[in-house]
Amino acid sequence: MPAKGWLRGVGVGPGDPELVTVKAARVIGAAEVIAYHSARHGRSVARAVAAPYLRDGQIEEALVYPVTTETTRHPGGYQGAIDEFYEDCARRLAAHLDAGRDVVVLCEGDPFFYGSYMHMHKRLAHRYPTEVVPGVTSVSAASAVLGRPLVEREESLTVLPGTLPPDTLAARMAEPGSLAVLKLGRTFPAVRDALDRAGRLGEAWYVERATSDRQRIAPLAEVNPAEVPYFSLAIIPSRAGARLPTATPAPGEASHGGTVPYGTHHGEAERRESVPFSAEQSRGEVERREVVPVPVEQGSHGGAVAYGEVELRGPGSVPDGQVGRGDVRRGEVAVVGLGPAGQAWLTPEAQDALARADDLVGYGPYLDRVPPNPRQRRYPSDNRVEAERAAHALELAGAGSRVAVVSSGDPGVFAMAAAVLEVACEPRFADVPVRVVPGLTAAQAVAARAGAPLGHDYCVLSLSDRLKPWDVIAARLTAAARADLVIAIYNPASRARRRQVEAARDLLLRHRAPDTPVVVGRDVGGPAENVHITTLDKLDVNDIDMRCLLLIGSSTTRHATRNGGPAVYTPRRYPA
Repeated sequence: MPAKGWLRGVGVGPGDPELVTVKAARVIGAAEVIAYHSARHGRSVARAVAAPYLRDGQIEEALVYPVTTETTRHPGGYQGAIDEFYEDCARRLAAHLDAGRDVVVLCEGDPFFYGSYMHMHKRLAHRYPTEVVPGVTSVSAASAVLGRPLVEREESLTVLPGTLPPDTLAARMAEPGSLAVLKLGRTFPAVRDALDRAGRLGEAWYVERATSDRQRIAPLAEVNPAEVPYFSLAIIPSRAGARLPTATPAPGEASHGGTVPYGTHHGEAERRESVPFSAEQSRGEVERREVVPVPVEQGSHGGAVAYGEVELRGPGSVPDGQVGRGDVRRGEVAVVGLGPAGQAWLTPEAQDALARADDLVGYGPYLDRVPPNPRQRRYPSDNRVEAERAAHALELAGAGSRVAVVSSGDPGVFAMAAAVLEVACEPRFADVPVRVVPGLTAAQAVAARAGAPLGHDYCVLSLSDRLKPWDVIAARLTAAARADLVIAIYNPASRARRRQVEAARDLLLRHRAPDTPVVVGRDVGGPAENVHITTLDKLDVNDIDMRCLLLIGSSTTRHATRNGGPAVYTPRRYPA
């Protein structure tokens, strides 16, 4: 049995990759597994900061929050959804640790300063050797970019979360000393009001995404509440430091709108616009928990002992020692659309479904597009066994596994969603949850490369006669041609099936002008991408295979050339 892997919570600082500590950079580069939290958009600030220190071949575990500020249908409400999420994340990381793989959980700022890592620490540190690598906090970064000391001599510093009740905020703010208020975002109006009630609004500065390339600084009283993201804070620095003879502007006197960018002197100040919310979310606990530190294992650095925490939870929670063992979960099948090709075409929801999965099921070449993760089991199969593949996935889910069935493009368009649901409707699978995670279709990808040929009404047809007779295909092609619809043609030809695409072209020429624009897209998004524009009468069927998708224009589709490239579009207006 392999030795257990190390769990390391690593603070990556406030945003500037150069503020990642030397130790953090070394630990990140050496880890076998890199985990990071994000909101549902899938973008992780912590991962972006750590990107220069990652290496090829590392396993990534994206821990995507199921909710952030929105409501949830979870039977336990918001807190129930978050608690279940943390338990699931701990289970996923435990699978790597049990296999002897070292896991680094990235955390913006410092892991134990309102950090998302602490929720993994509470659930895992008492079972595995653990180390926490501290990072530069947002409070320190804000003080630095503001150019004002936080505290001096006998001054004190108070740090408050903006989520406190307004009356509590105002009372704490009225106390003497320096002040930092975190977790703004939606709480900003209440924080601003509390500062005003405490008589300290005029002292307060607003710092957004300190040290990053999207940093913004301004007197807090001048900030528009609609432009405040989660990763911002209010700060009242040292009053003694404010008397230093520097050129730093006082509130209300900020040059160029009040922004002093990180890394510049005061003469280089510039104003930067607020940007949309893009951040990890760290969540507090509603339930009060008692935590007792216990030594876990002798450390490898200078003989230090790494400490964990035993969490004493209330009734109904998962007993210690069971997290990560898969015995308190209900399985499900997620039918996931991978898009046409590559990570750039994968939606955040699909990324999350793949990351959470215990088992991956699908056609072999499609499974090969999902980065390997040794925590997950993979079941590749031939492209002609859809029903068997669906049944296998449902059986795995029925036994408690979280299964992702992968499809190229969108799983509901000539792909696995219909096959899975057809089998799932059998009585034996009545209790197995199934959900469909959409993906970008090949038709959309090819259309985007050519311009906007799908700008008006269109239909989607497959030329494969393996599951339906050619007579039906020909009748539908004729109907679509007569209706003057743009036609997206999937599965146009294969090595064993060549006559259909030629017959389709000849059939369409009975109803469409010879110069009708045709877009031929091959491997769009992949390394062999090629998009060719031709006309219906000049369509060379010898160049068509299963990796191609055809877009046949309508009578109103136009082909132009602009900026040296093609522009195929179908106007939204139709002639009377």
